[in-house]
Amino acid sequence: MHVGMTTFFQNLGKPHTDHEVYLHEVGLADMAEPLGFDSIWSAEHHFTDYTMCPSVTQFLTYMAGRTSRVQLGSMVVVLPWHEPVRVAEEISVLDNLSGGRVILGIGRGLGRVEFENFRVAMGESRERFTEYSDAILTGLETGYLEYDGKFYKQPRAAIRPAPLRSFRGRSYAASVSPQSLEIMCNLGVGLLIIAQKPWETTMKELGQYRERYEAVNSRAAPQPIIASFVCCHEDAGMAEEMAHKYIRGYSRSALEHYEFHNEGLADIKGYEYYGALAQNIKKHGMDSFVNFLADLQVWGTPDQVFEKLVEFQQKTDAAGQICAFSFGGMPHDMARDNMKLFAEKVLPRLQAYDAGGTVGGAGEPITVAAE
Repeated sequence: MHVGMTTFFQNLGKPHTDHEVYLHEVGLADMAEPLGFDSIWSAEHHFTDYTMCPSVTQFLTYMAGRTSRVQLGSMVVVLPWHEPVRVAEEISVLDNLSGGRVILGIGRGLGRVEFENFRVAMGESRERFTEYSDAILTGLETGYLEYDGKFYKQPRAAIRPAPLRSFRGRSYAASVSPQSLEIMCNLGVGLLIIAQKPWETTMKELGQYRERYEAVNSRAAPQPIIASFVCCHEDAGMAEEMAHKYIRGYSRSALEHYEFHNEGLADIKGYEYYGALAQNIKKHGMDSFVNFLADLQVWGTPDQVFEKLVEFQQKTDAAGQICAFSFGGMPHDMARDNMKLFAEKVLPRLQAYDAGGTVGGAGEPITVAAE
């Protein structure tokens, strides 16, 4: 099984300077290749201490120059906040510099504070995501961006440097709605599962995606990837204490950043699900939802962590796992120990586990047609 690590750049309550957080997170990323991880990831967020990585491609380009083997994944690039030409160019630059090591994760975004500060209408995000992803992923296959949609109109423009290899088989979307399902299946995009819904809901959506993907492509859908927040300790009691404090700390920060408790989300086109979720949170309380989010994550002794991640793989037939080790106000030395113990006693066992597939295959070389 493919196993990656993700930086998170969280600075809840600002116990550190932002620079200290960056030194720490880059330090964790520097550990990834020597410890044997298969990939380094990061997530795009803006304007708050929830996550401070506003440019995933910039961070991964830096890591490309500091590594030689690990793959480099975006978890995710939020397309409605970007000019599609620039996204395609930045991904092509990163892939050329790294020798084809990019795994492209894309999403449509959920943080209202981010949409407002980018002056992008949140209610347009689903349609923009669908158009932008179509334009970018097609452009990365052909070497040219050209599109005539409702929100995105782009005359034919060359992507330079030209794309190195196909992104089919190494492109993933963080979620796929019924409205964007068809285009994602047409483009051959896999799923990146970031647990925020009941497993029953996730499995239902995964089944719908697989059914439609096979109907469109006459072949099975690619295996998904799962992202989890992990607390690993030799002492089960200490691991549980870590989870209670730091996984719950992350979960509360996610609740607050995404405003899962805001019933007004129901009035925004494309976010009706979250309005219903807010009503449920109002009924059962915010602490109950924080505990629900936390329970979707992973903690325990190395054996317990391994068993939980294998359970996730068996639920979803995932080809890979991405693990976060530093979040929720966890002290930096504890985060390093968390990652090192996982790498020593869990990582080799997961990598030896046959998940039946690979993550982020290199893709066929692309030959761009001359104008």
